[in-house]
Amino acid sequence: MLDIQLLRKDLPAVVAGLARRGVAFDDAAFRALEDERKTLQTRTEELQAKRNSLSKQIGAMKGKGEDTTAVMAEVGSLGDDLKANEAALAALQEKLNAFLRVIPNIPRADVPAGKSADDNVEVRKWGTPRAFDFTPKDHVDVGAALGGLDFETAAKLSGARFSVLRGGVARLHRAIAQFMLNTQTQEHGYTEVYVPYMVSGDCADGVSSLAKFKEDLFKIEGRDLYLIPTAEYPVTNFVRDAILDGKDLPLKFACHSPCFRSEAGSYGKDTRGMIRQHQFDKVEIVQIVTPDKSAEAHEELTANAETILKKLELPYRTMLLCTGDIGFSSAKTYDLEVWLPAQNAYREISSCSNFEAFQARRMAARFRNAQGKTELVHTINGSGLAVGRTLVAILENYQQADGSVAIPTVLQPYMGGTKLLSAAA
Repeated sequence: MLDIQLLRKDLPAVVAGLARRGVAFDDAAFRALEDERKTLQTRTEELQAKRNSLSKQIGAMKGKGEDTTAVMAEVGSLGDDLKANEAALAALQEKLNAFLRVIPNIPRADVPAGKSADDNVEVRKWGTPRAFDFTPKDHVDVGAALGGLDFETAAKLSGARFSVLRGGVARLHRAIAQFMLNTQTQEHGYTEVYVPYMVSGDCADGVSSLAKFKEDLFKIEGRDLYLIPTAEYPVTNFVRDAILDGKDLPLKFACHSPCFRSEAGSYGKDTRGMIRQHQFDKVEIVQIVTPDKSAEAHEELTANAETILKKLELPYRTMLLCTGDIGFSSAKTYDLEVWLPAQNAYREISSCSNFEAFQARRMAARFRNAQGKTELVHTINGSGLAVGRTLVAILENYQQADGSVAIPTVLQPYMGGTKLLSAAA
């Protein structure tokens, strides 16, 4: 959520910042709410001051033995007015909060201007796409030939956009997740956590806007619970309604979990294979930091995610998202895009975002600084990586002419020393 004080002190800057991402801020509606708030607040303060004054007057009158009946009646009347005013102010504050909670974050100044993914900027590229001496197949055909990818059974069980993995492919999927967790915890200092796969509406609204994106989530019928679209939802909420000791920061967490997404509005996109599914696994990495370490931590977390691709020897590129393509809560985002030879294109496999204080303000997540004052923490997270898409990339980049798939060297210990997956295996 945006800083209400910034809106009050420099509304034109907020309007301009949101305009960079193509969002028209309704400043007239905000001013109307603020004017009403100021009127109610001023009236409430006047009533409180008058009641206090009359209360003192009653005390003085009693000390002199004077009749206080009329003054006490006036205080009683003020009390009724005050309660009505306070209720109106509270209702208006809720209305103001609801207004603000659907407004996205303001992009950082170094985020390039743009309207869509076409305007994203390539920051760096790693690895050289393999030159095949045969026509590479896509992951669906490679996985089917191995007997490891089964979309028909998944459709029978659950409908479209699900998959069943079997045999060596299922084991490879598990190996990828274990390798990612070990790398992030043993080499990058993240603490492994295991979390519920459902969160409350308050938790969901803490990291994003439940009002805006409810249709993207799967809701548990009759309960205030939603299946998590990413482990970001439960893990970031670890610090909700908390005041941390600044000396304990940064906090760094790694979490492997399934992710559930309705994919609302994505009909017709990536309907073949595992690229866009209702359920997939991901290893999420999250950092909770002080504001002065925010930009540095974002770069570090992005590099931590990139390490996975380097160790797997998968060509990728790092893209800085433009103002028109960053997510609702993000102030700055890097996307990692892995090379998929069958598509002859780079495809997203991780988003690493700095939310600055936007999520923390929604969650009331704070820390106590060296001077003993409380400040909002900054939150950063990213995929380290999406397990299913990593499996897709391995099946396509490591496929052999005979239909087998070589196992990346770093994954072989997790596969019991297996170096090759083949239909006969």
